[in-house]
Amino acid sequence: MQIHFIAIGGSAMHNLALALAHKGDVVTGSDDVIFEPSKSRLEKRGLLPESFGWYPEKINESLDAVILGMHAKADNTELLKAQELGIKIYSYPEFLYEHAKDKTRVVIGGSHGKTTITSMILHVLNYHDKEVDFMVGAQLEGFERMVHLTEDNDFMILEGDEYLSSPIDRRPKFHLYKPNIALLSGIAWDHINVFPTFEFYVEQFQIFVDSIVKGGSITYNVEDSEVKKVVEASENTIRKLPYKTPEYTIEDGTTLLETPEGPMPIEVFGKHNLSNLAGAKWICQNMGVDEDDFYEAIATFSGASKRLEKIAEGKTSVAYKDFAHSPSKVAATTKAVKEQYANRKLIACLELHTYSSFNPEFLKEYKGALDAADEAVIFYLPESVAIKKLKEVTPEQISEAFERKDLKIYTNAQSFKDFVFSQDYDNSVLLLMSSGNYGGLDLIKLKEKFSS
Repeated sequence: MQIHFIAIGGSAMHNLALALAHKGDVVTGSDDVIFEPSKSRLEKRGLLPESFGWYPEKINESLDAVILGMHAKADNTELLKAQELGIKIYSYPEFLYEHAKDKTRVVIGGSHGKTTITSMILHVLNYHDKEVDFMVGAQLEGFERMVHLTEDNDFMILEGDEYLSSPIDRRPKFHLYKPNIALLSGIAWDHINVFPTFEFYVEQFQIFVDSIVKGGSITYNVEDSEVKKVVEASENTIRKLPYKTPEYTIEDGTTLLETPEGPMPIEVFGKHNLSNLAGAKWICQNMGVDEDDFYEAIATFSGASKRLEKIAEGKTSVAYKDFAHSPSKVAATTKAVKEQYANRKLIACLELHTYSSFNPEFLKEYKGALDAADEAVIFYLPESVAIKKLKEVTPEQISEAFERKDLKIYTNAQSFKDFVFSQDYDNSVLLLMSSGNYGGLDLIKLKEKFSS
């Protein structure tokens, strides 16, 4: 096939482009800006556009299909040309479904945990040399790409994102996959620019559960009240398989998972990650992996990229960074780190960076999210609020939302860096949480501080 990508530079899009090129398809693409690591990875494979921008002349009748990314706009000149010529246009999820429509589709959904659960499943299958097609939202150790497509594999595992499919298809991505086997990990309001009310957001998960193929199954987190409500109210003729957090203990900073063979040390930690592990276990068993083989493999799983990633360590100090930014993720990550290092001081720093986090109403959802930290810090840039064309957010509003009187708030990148580098981390844990880059914080220099 000859396929052209409009907005090839995004994380998901460039991985799909690499997967198709690897499969033997002819791939071209355009974008107005491409950042690292997408840029280098596309360049290495000969897929980087010669110049940035949109070129309608790239669209011609020799193309079998165009794949449209969210970064493009509805009036994109290449898109308009493709529509004019009647070329088949796919959104990212539409194309993945088209590829997998004759396979058993395993879709992992939820406001949080879906990347980690998908990663755990792929780690276990890879450990036991079980070949599957997949799409996951993070780079995994031992995997060259985040997307892998073949003609022969029976299963396709898909991370089921609830965000929109494309500029011309406003359906959530996970509505398009029609899973045979599904998982739902949690429901906590997110993406308020698209789902302005909690009720409307929850409705998307109801549609997801109802989209499961008749006779299929949903493995669901029974400890999440919204998930329980949505799944158990569905009249879809599917098997409903609840899971909950397994028993575990913590000894000298190591988490021990209770198994039929006794306590087993694992590399991940935190109640939310143990819950994720339980969900992954049931999905793997549904795919033919027996319990003993699952435990053997999961013991070597160290986590998905950007999810509770250890970035520095000293004799009595350690630093983690995490992709957590929504209230539920921030709360779960902060509690997990405090539980794992109960006898150390926890300094938790959260960068407010997303559209939702600057909304005065949504800010209230952060109430108590940093309560587990001994010292809580918020960093945000007022110019980020202005770029998103939102009303000014004041430190007073943030302090009120978190309901923590000793909350430290920094609105200047240099001041935040000075704070981070001036701390004495003896017998302490530093936790950095954001989907941004902490105002350009030098993590290599930070590592040196911890190791010195």
